[in-house]
Amino acid sequence: MSTAASPRHSDPCLYDEDFYAWAMATAALLRQQRFAEIDIAHVAEELEDMGKRERRALESHMRNVTLHLLKWRSQPERRSVSWRQSIRNGRIEIQKLLRDSPSLTGQIPQMLDDEYSAARADATDETGLSEETFPPHCPFTAEQVLDVGFWPE
Repeated sequence: MSTAASPRHSDPCLYDEDFYAWAMATAALLRQQRFAEIDIAHVAEELEDMGKRERRALESHMRNVTLHLLKWRSQPERRSVSWRQSIRNGRIEIQKLLRDSPSLTGQIPQMLDDEYSAARADATDETGLSEETFPPHCPFTAEQVLDVGFWPE
């Protein structure tokens, strides 16, 4: 098998030169149980990166749902189908992420706290209202952000 088809620990360059080829060859080596030939350091790095991407996606959806809940609460006269869809679709994506990575569920309250200041700043920008319009701390619980039946009044 050529180097391009079979990455060896002694040939770490393939990872940098052709990620797709490295990934496919590494998957083949795993299936063949040829563990000694696997570039373990890069496999570990990629697995960590995959976890980080899942977490960042969840944080992004949490921020977006929170942003739209703030707008929904602060501007009842401007509520729209678009805002409702953004909230609903964000909640759906959050549920999908949590279904696939349930270990992230326990991190939701901290993510909400971490993402609130960005959601608040975005709400200020998007509504044109003063920052003081929005509470300094998230007025919604994690359960409310995730609850498809929750709509602040």
